[in-house]
Amino acid sequence: MLSRTDLRSATPSTAELRHALPRAEVDVDAALHLVRPIVEDVRARGVEAALELTERFDGVRPQTVRVPAGELTSALAFLDPAVRAALEESIARARLVHADQRRVDKTTQVVPGGTVTERWVPVDRVGLYAPGGLAVYPSSVVMNVVPAQAAGVRSLVVCSPPQAEFGGKPHPAILAAAELLGVSEVWAVGGAQAQALLAYGGTDTDGRELEPVDVVTGPGNIYVAAAKRLLRGLIGIDAEAGPTEIAILADHTADPVHVAADLISQAEHDPMAASVLVTTSEQLADAVDAELERQVKATKHTERVTTALSGPQSRTVLVASLDDGLRVVDAYAAEHLEIQTEDASAVAARVRNAGAVFVGAYSPVSLGDYCAGSNHVLPTGGCARHSSGLSVQTFLRGIHVVDYSADALREVAGHVVALADAEDLPAHGQAVTARFRDGS
Repeated sequence: MLSRTDLRSATPSTAELRHALPRAEVDVDAALHLVRPIVEDVRARGVEAALELTERFDGVRPQTVRVPAGELTSALAFLDPAVRAALEESIARARLVHADQRRVDKTTQVVPGGTVTERWVPVDRVGLYAPGGLAVYPSSVVMNVVPAQAAGVRSLVVCSPPQAEFGGKPHPAILAAAELLGVSEVWAVGGAQAQALLAYGGTDTDGRELEPVDVVTGPGNIYVAAAKRLLRGLIGIDAEAGPTEIAILADHTADPVHVAADLISQAEHDPMAASVLVTTSEQLADAVDAELERQVKATKHTERVTTALSGPQSRTVLVASLDDGLRVVDAYAAEHLEIQTEDASAVAARVRNAGAVFVGAYSPVSLGDYCAGSNHVLPTGGCARHSSGLSVQTFLRGIHVVDYSADALREVAGHVVALADAEDLPAHGQAVTARFRDGS
């Protein structure tokens, strides 16, 4: 089911690896011409445009964008008790991990009388997007809301597509998760029009103001990613999320049943999901193929999984050594990377590029999706080489506060003037010397 690339007799460069490794073909630029008119329409006409677009794309038109608070309370009351308990555990573990990410202000005394303080200030208002395509993701509400709350964000709005099945409201599990987290503001709007409405704000059909946000986070389809690209600058964004990815670095000690199950677990997200096995063992690769044939037939979303596993974005890569395997997974920079090898902790410590690393046989990606305490909003498409997953830092800004006394400024004035003159910006130097013209 998985195609193969054999690198056991090759030593490709990093550039060659990046070119040769499988990747889902997602062209956000190609979607921009479709998304731009949507964004412009919402900018010009606000809620009316967003509701018209929602009716066109989702087949339902909510009476208001903002979901009445009573609907959140009702959704939680009718939530399956087992699902509620699981969400509460997920929230508790995520809060535990994210609380430790909060930065503290730090003051550095540069010279006597001269300090620079770095203050960490949360953004004022954020929009947290929970998609509603092939599946519903209350877990994404948890993963977006918890770090924003831990950062101290003043105002949160959860945004999710309305569902015709539920009378034009987002899925009840989304509403219930918001209620559990203490989020009272939920908008029933999805796709590119949701990103635009979050950025520009507007007036709801009941006359209530829909306040624009400063940052938008959360995964979505290619149209959501394209809208984020267009709106970046007006708002901050976390990332342009692409299809989900799992890479597994495994040796002969790995259990093929586990490996196959984990590859399938990500493949069921989307026909474009990527599942990549990097292994030193051809025997393991063969055993995983056999397990995939068996397990895929028994899984619920067989067609979707088969499409993903047989697509060009999924593959088995054979390598001669774990060192070579590490080079491959670092070049690939997976959203999720599992290490299923001997001494997995030591191998995992050598990984440099991954959104999240899952160590050993009992740390599957699905644990991280829900209840590890880690965040599952992670960089895709190789962006883990330079970007991090969602965290408390996503919602914080570092502000330098400079506080110098007269003596401290006088002591460094000559250096400021020298650099200002070197850059032909004499007024910069004069802004310093003007303070000492009277000899003070």
